[in-house]
Amino acid sequence: MLLAVMAIFLTDPVRYAKSVLGGISLWATCVLPATFPFLFLTALLTGLPAFAAFSRKFSSAAGKLFRISGAGGGIALLAALSGYPVGAKMICEAEKEGRLARGETFRLACLATTSGPMFLVGTVGALLYENAAAGWAMLFSHLAAVWLVAFAMRFFAAPVSARFLPQKTNPTLLYDSLYSAVISILCVGGLIALFSCFGEMLGDLGLFRIPLFGNYTEGILRGLLEMTNGCAALAAYKTPLSCALSCGLVTFGGMCVLCQQAAFLTRAGVKTLPFLGIKLLQAVLAFLLCLGICAATGCV
Repeated sequence: MLLAVMAIFLTDPVRYAKSVLGGISLWATCVLPATFPFLFLTALLTGLPAFAAFSRKFSSAAGKLFRISGAGGGIALLAALSGYPVGAKMICEAEKEGRLARGETFRLACLATTSGPMFLVGTVGALLYENAAAGWAMLFSHLAAVWLVAFAMRFFAAPVSARFLPQKTNPTLLYDSLYSAVISILCVGGLIALFSCFGEMLGDLGLFRIPLFGNYTEGILRGLLEMTNGCAALAAYKTPLSCALSCGLVTFGGMCVLCQQAAFLTRAGVKTLPFLGIKLLQAVLAFLLCLGICAATGCV
């Protein structure tokens, strides 16, 4: 498969190089401004004594709701505000530092891998659908689906014991946080550039013209590969169904986002196939919730 991709690239290197450049442009104009500050700020915040204090306060509520530790609850909250792939990165770092309770990592990965309001409301809703109300409907459906599935998972898990490690003073915290954020955002940009090229290749092979889902086929297939391009294709129709499909794609993440998350989660010991199964379940639930909201409110 790798040799086939290389061969396709060499058939028209100028055109496919432009698709890579297009992915870099998408990353630089949409993802970098929205994600990089959060990557830096969350890395800085989790290294401060204030985060440890918040984790202690939040431990009881997080344990009762999702059977995760206070540190895990704090990560989930920051992930919901920041978006992909901040949650996965924070889970990796917390696991490496021993701040997570035994047995909670997988459930936390299913809870704390979410998109953020800036992308769903600002980019997808306001820019693509030209309707912020549609973005808010998608955001509510997306978070509700993720949290409901995570809440259901608590019934199959044992209670966790809180772990409050002494907060060590890090004199290079500012530099370490900046370095970590820069490396992470560059890896995200590389994946977006690659998947933009892969999408161009699959389009040339005629995959996106297969009439599997009618007018929504191209948007769904592109979204399964890279969610931003898929949402852009679906937004051309501006119907409750297209909005719900966009919400489902963002909840699943697409291969590009899943690879971004897997780069961090596998290092934390999260198994990929069960994680994909949970994300698919969350995507279906988000689709149904968003379809119902859009149909009832007429926001699209």
